[in-house]
Amino acid sequence: MAEPFIRIENLVKAYQRDTQSLTVLSGLNLVVDEGEFLALMGPSGSGKTTLLNLVAGIDRPTSGRIAVGGQEIHGMGEAALAKWRSRNVGFIFQLYNLVPVLTAFENVELPLLLTDLSRARRRKQVELALSIVGLTDRMDHYPRQLSGGQEQRVAIARAIATDPKLLVADEPTGDLDARSGEEILVLLERLNDEFKKTVVMVTHDPRAAARAHRLVHLDKGVLKEDIRAEGGKKEVGMAAAIAASAGFEPRP
Repeated sequence: MAEPFIRIENLVKAYQRDTQSLTVLSGLNLVVDEGEFLALMGPSGSGKTTLLNLVAGIDRPTSGRIAVGGQEIHGMGEAALAKWRSRNVGFIFQLYNLVPVLTAFENVELPLLLTDLSRARRRKQVELALSIVGLTDRMDHYPRQLSGGQEQRVAIARAIATDPKLLVADEPTGDLDARSGEEILVLLERLNDEFKKTVVMVTHDPRAAARAHRLVHLDKGVLKEDIRAEGGKKEVGMAAAIAASAGFEPRP
């Protein structure tokens, strides 16, 4: 049996506030196979964004083990972890986090500036990333000249510019209208299906969660449900997503 792409064992994350300790994740265990499209759902404060940040190497666990792509990231030093993130993880945020004084091309190029690629090679990768998201004709535009949906597509192009195996998305459709949100979900599905990216997405939106292959529901730092697509379907579907968002399992 192949080793899971993500393996999480006995994961605990606690924050110290004055004299009190706040436990956000409590003994969590989870495995994710390479090529999965996983949605994380749960009420505010359930620990889903904390889990996303731990998987992406942005934060460190209080205890427990996290392995991604066969690498134990929980014990890495800061320099090693930063290098690992730059090579293996693409980040997609709700509010895009584009630099307003840079063009779309320059925003997408940013993560490549940390590599040893030549200028010509960087340009090829930026152009490829922008073509994948359908924005080749907007590469010289600044964020203020783009719609919200276009800004998020630039952010996705930036996330895939280094060709990472893992994409982490925190509420990627949360700031978009229904039409733009649908375009982003179709793009994420394409990146997962055609380009074989493993996608881990935090969302409150059942419409977004319904597109995932698998839905994990967290509550108070504990895994409450783990729902997989059934009956030959690729997606968990709207019924399961609505049920998870409401905190109960779908009826048969």
